[in-house]
Amino acid sequence: MPLPSADTPLYNHPLPDIEQWLETQDCQQDREDLHCWHIERAGWKAELWLDVDQLSVRYFDFGEGDRAVQRSFKYSLSRHDIEAAIFAGP
Repeated sequence: MPLPSADTPLYNHPLPDIEQWLETQDCQQDREDLHCWHIERAGWKAELWLDVDQLSVRYFDFGEGDRAVQRSFKYSLSRHDIEAAIFAGP
């Protein structure tokens, strides 16, 4: 099934479409906490949470010591904007 247009707010994406989108970004769904996703890219790792009103991401292992960076994005943002912000890394 094709995803809605990239400029569509994330709140207009059905949950299966959001999950498909995360899978295409090489995210792995946590088997026990289904709202949690993991991603590993060159230079950083992150956990993503699908919360009630926002998508939250916590970056770690990105070369800044043991510190982690957390950001949240409202579902009213477009999928394109959220993708650009999250997958650019910390």
